[in-house]
Amino acid sequence: MAKITNEDILAFLEEATILELNDLVKAIEEKFGVTAAAPVAVAAAPAEEEPKGPVSVSVILSAYGDSKTAVIKAVKEITGLGLVEAKGVVDKCPSPIKENISVEEAEEIKKKLVAAGASVEVK
Repeated sequence: MAKITNEDILAFLEEATILELNDLVKAIEEKFGVTAAAPVAVAAAPAEEEPKGPVSVSVILSAYGDSKTAVIKAVKEITGLGLVEAKGVVDKCPSPIKENISVEEAEEIKKKLVAAGASVEVK
C-alpha cells in the first residue's frame, strides 16, 4: 500500500462531494468509535452561594434587665406560651427562647427582647 500524504488527503477533500464527505465521516466514526458531533456547551447553573455563617441559631435570654414584666410579655408573644410559662422561662435566665431557627428570625426576636430591656445572645 502506497503511503498517503497530507497533500493527497487535502486534495481529496477539495474535490469530494458532500455525500462522499458524509460517508467518510461515518466510516471514521465506525472505525475509531468516535463521533463528529459538535460538543454541546452546557451553561452551568449559577452555584448557590454557601452561607457565610450558621444556618440555624438559637436565641438565649441572658438577663431580663430592669423591666421584667415587659420581657415576660415579649417572651409570651414570641413563644406563644401562657403568662405563667413565659414568667418561668424569664425566671430561669439564662434560658433558650427559640432554638434552631433562621438567623433572620433570630435577629427579629432579639430586637423585640432588647426593646423590652433584656440581654440576649444569638448562638
